[in-house]
Amino acid sequence: MVHVAKIGHVAFHTTNLDRLLAYYTDVLGLTLTTRGGDGTAYLSCGVDHHSVILTPARENRLHHVAFQLDHSVSLRDAARQLHEAGIESELMSDAQPGIPELLQLSDPDGNLIQLYVDTEHVSNGFGGTGIVPVKLGHVAMYVSDVKKIVAFYQQILGFRVSDWLEDFFVFMRCNIDHHTMNFLQSKRKNEMFHVAFELRDWAQVQSACDWLNKHHLPLAWGPGRHGIGHNIFTYHYDPDHNLVELFTEIDILSNEDIGYFEPRPWHEDFPQKPKVWKDSPEAVNKWGVLPPAGLMG
Repeated sequence: MVHVAKIGHVAFHTTNLDRLLAYYTDVLGLTLTTRGGDGTAYLSCGVDHHSVILTPARENRLHHVAFQLDHSVSLRDAARQLHEAGIESELMSDAQPGIPELLQLSDPDGNLIQLYVDTEHVSNGFGGTGIVPVKLGHVAMYVSDVKKIVAFYQQILGFRVSDWLEDFFVFMRCNIDHHTMNFLQSKRKNEMFHVAFELRDWAQVQSACDWLNKHHLPLAWGPGRHGIGHNIFTYHYDPDHNLVELFTEIDILSNEDIGYFEPRPWHEDFPQKPKVWKDSPEAVNKWGVLPPAGLMG
């Protein structure tokens, strides 16, 4: 088993690169670090060389999600472990600026995954204008067989289950954050549900809503507080109609041996442990407003 330390970046294909790049720089406030020969844009929202990749293409879609591994294993050892588990991967050198080596593989639904150990750091990837999230937080995907996907992420990549919504929506962590990947059982396949960026606090969520309004990007849902994960959230669509969540105050599990999330006044359970939630308004939004029809696919 390899051990994912954190989500590294997300890569999008877009039919209108200039428009989507303007959204990520002027609205979200990410910093452009590098442009590729084909125009591909690499953007940072922290110290890593890039958190988002935008590539010109003939359709708008998520291309891949990348994870950084801890330094306990080399990429060649990781490739060997994957092969022994029946997972084929390709070792690639200099495939991206800032990442000298990476492994590329697919999950059981055919979603493309990249793994790497080392990445170049930038001095300051936080933009000077825009919303300026503190980090890329998580990605949620539609999958055809959620239990098969869970087994893959647990047994192959070392993720842990934080919570279930009944038996069709799972939240998985690779570090102290409540979730890094979410998987929603669906007839749809190889599609992203949403991508999420973490903000500092509720005050930044409020200012982000004003900034989105200034750029004619209305909220699709929120603000609210999820029951599962307990994060304050808003959702909006980027210019390519990718659903983007901005969140803060997500649950933290700082010690796996203790086995419960850091206590908060808004929790239902004391201590709050990973569990299976009933499909109810309390699980979706503790502040009461349910998602509009079609938002969850």
